[in-house]
Amino acid sequence: MKITVGHTPDSDDAFMFYGMFTGKITSDFEIDHVIEDIESLNRRAKNPDLDVTAVSVHACAYIPGYTILRSGGSFGMGYGPILTAKKSMSIQDVKKCRIAIPGKMTSAFLLLQLMIGKFEYVEMDFGEIPGAVREGRVDAGLVIHETQLSYGQEGNTKILDVGEWWHQSTGGLPVPLGINVMRTDLGAETIQKFDKYLQESIEYGLAHMDDAITYAMKYSRGKPQDLIEKFVKMYVNRVTVNMGDSGEESIRKLFEMAKKEGLVPDFEISIAAK
Repeated sequence: MKITVGHTPDSDDAFMFYGMFTGKITSDFEIDHVIEDIESLNRRAKNPDLDVTAVSVHACAYIPGYTILRSGGSFGMGYGPILTAKKSMSIQDVKKCRIAIPGKMTSAFLLLQLMIGKFEYVEMDFGEIPGAVREGRVDAGLVIHETQLSYGQEGNTKILDVGEWWHQSTGGLPVPLGINVMRTDLGAETIQKFDKYLQESIEYGLAHMDDAITYAMKYSRGKPQDLIEKFVKMYVNRVTVNMGDSGEESIRKLFEMAKKEGLVPDFEISIAAK
């Protein structure tokens, strides 16, 4: 069966798909993979032309044609997006800021709104945010991916830790950030079969860490290998292999809170069977 699989040009995604895309793990799926940034994939999923795609958890509020896979999720274990600025400021000052965000459908944006309320924002490519903060083009910047680790080297300061806030606010639930989804109309049997295939690919990467990290370095964006390895190990964890009860609960909790604040429409999420 030929299917299209969308993923991001990020090292953690590359690591997860290493076994699959290099043929180390095989199945009767024939994969045509499409690489786009996460916000582009979020928007594209509104009109489901990709059979499988990575999306932000937040995007699930707007893509009713997809079912969430149990494998391949990016969950922070007490860490997640970080709000940065050139200098320290109070949370009251933050609420008055013009903040750069990596996209309106990203989970980072939804989580920060839950943390501080609605705020003035400007969308930009996540890779441009540290420079925009450093140069004073925005008051603060919400950073994701490996820039969560490199903001200090880029001349900025951490103001708020969104992942830490979520962890404390929910009694230790994983921070729901990114997931993989599959078109619901492909059927439950096909969805479960691909879900297992992706899980095996992730497990293969974890069992062959050095080779999988070398493969993931193709998407390092110039960052050093030690930083990329640290980032991958943060976001490819036990909940990535299978979200389990805690991952599912964190997704449901995110939307329960967001609906209460009027930040997402009323909808029902679809998660693949265990």
